[in-house]
Amino acid sequence: MNKPHENVVTGQFGPRANAYVESAVHARGEDLDALAEIVRAKAPHRALDIGTGGGHVAYVLARHAAKVTACDLSSDMLAAVRAAATAKSLNNVETVEAPAEKLPFADAQFDFVASRYSAHHWRDFEQGLREARRVLQKGASAVFIDGQAPADPLFDTHLQSIELLRDTSHVRNRSAAEWTAALARAGFRVTALRAFRIRLDFASWIARMNTPALQAQAIRALQAAASAEVRDYFAIEADGSFLLDVVMLEAEAA
Repeated sequence: MNKPHENVVTGQFGPRANAYVESAVHARGEDLDALAEIVRAKAPHRALDIGTGGGHVAYVLARHAAKVTACDLSSDMLAAVRAAATAKSLNNVETVEAPAEKLPFADAQFDFVASRYSAHHWRDFEQGLREARRVLQKGASAVFIDGQAPADPLFDTHLQSIELLRDTSHVRNRSAAEWTAALARAGFRVTALRAFRIRLDFASWIARMNTPALQAQAIRALQAAASAEVRDYFAIEADGSFLLDVVMLEAEAA
């Protein structure tokens, strides 16, 4: 049966909500530590986490903001986030079910917006950024974090291919240049950009998404057939584990 993209996303992530709440890759990292420092300094009154997933950004925001709204397409994800927030005694977190491209909030309702490892799933990336700008107060801050596409087409094609095989709701990882240009078009001014590399353990990366065996085998086949340049760039290991580039952009609503 043909399904719209939003249903593909919720179908992929809903049944795996607890896996993402408990995921070590998502629960920690240099980028999350850097975000915590930014939010601590800003101390926002009302913060928004777009595409909250396992809620790890929302939990960071909740420790430094008066009120946090965690927004996601998946009701199962949001239920898991509510349970985790309660367990962590974070009573200032509310959840709202909505796509990034159509946020159900008034203009300038928030004074801080963040999104982490979500934008590569958005059906309309630029519309999602425009919505983030619309609901953010002028001069307020936003932080966007996501897997970064390499600028080199050879490496970019490999990354997009294995991402799609692993998760059919994947749309595209963007390069830092694509991010910067899109944010400017959406009405943001980029104030800082940081790059990280994280190691993805193949077994847990596949298990977290419950990737079908045939697709997991296809990923391994692509890795095995990859050129020396690709294997070196991603530091592909014997078991399929590899390094992923991550970009973190701080921006201000112009």
